[in-house]
Amino acid sequence: MENERNWGVMGLGKIAHKFAQDLVQVPGANLHAVGSRSEGKAKAFANEYQVTKTYASYEELAKDPELDIIYIATPHSLHFENTMMCLNAGKSVLCEKPIALNAQQAEQMIALAKKKNLFLMEGIWTRFIPATQKVLDLLSEGLIGEIQYIKSDFGFRMSAPPESRLRDPKLGGGALLDIGIYPLYLSLLLLGEPQRLKAEAILDDRGIDTYCAIIGQFAGKAKSVMEASFLSHTQTEAFIYGIKGFIHMKSPFHNCSDIEVTTYETNTTEVYHLPITGNGYFHEIEHVQQCLQQGKTESDLMPQEMSASLMKHLDKIRASIGLEYNA
Repeated sequence: MENERNWGVMGLGKIAHKFAQDLVQVPGANLHAVGSRSEGKAKAFANEYQVTKTYASYEELAKDPELDIIYIATPHSLHFENTMMCLNAGKSVLCEKPIALNAQQAEQMIALAKKKNLFLMEGIWTRFIPATQKVLDLLSEGLIGEIQYIKSDFGFRMSAPPESRLRDPKLGGGALLDIGIYPLYLSLLLLGEPQRLKAEAILDDRGIDTYCAIIGQFAGKAKSVMEASFLSHTQTEAFIYGIKGFIHMKSPFHNCSDIEVTTYETNTTEVYHLPITGNGYFHEIEHVQQCLQQGKTESDLMPQEMSASLMKHLDKIRASIGLEYNA
């Protein structure tokens, strides 16, 4: 098929399974090959999703001449290395968030993609779900007026073992990179570049953040309050408060299906049900598929500049709370 693109998946953990379940639903997206450092894991994954090829190393997957794009779902600490390897092998890349461990890595990845004229995008699925697009539409219509402040949180009680990517500082562990990126991303998407960020955190005995709170100052007087927690389940909602009303992105806001809009003048609330397709990855895969078919090397919805900005601000937050990854 003219519009068909061969996909590879690198790193076959829980997210890769959810991603593969959605990918096989996207027209023109062919799950052609998977790669793992465990041959047994690769074969089991391939059997489950009827994948043509399996590789027992990431390097072999990157070299497959029939692949057009590789989705990278390895631990945070490997995103830079794996993406650079794929780009150098001539493959476009969709890299799961965060795109890297720091801004310097992100800039190198973006520079290589441009040099190689290959597509590169950070996989922040929040940007592509119907609810997010509806929020942007409502804001552009001026329904709640100018934004005064945003309040968003993401938290769950983490009980992973010490070697987990969530807890190991060498793997980019901590709440900030894993889930704090979502409240920060939403604020940047809706308010633009922050003028100032202040952060406080609770660090565990290994130095990773189990809780992080961020306050951002944006253009005008707009503020944003953002929280990420591994200590407790939180509401995981977002509230966008304007001068004429507010928008409530219901739980989980980063992949939500329901939003409510309350207007002060009429004292009414309108509910929008905007279901996601599949697990929610369908929408970003569909977007990337369209970008590849159109010969684009960058997404207009999740541009590389946004990923670079995110990492730059995450670096500043880490520095202010004393979080080091030792990678």
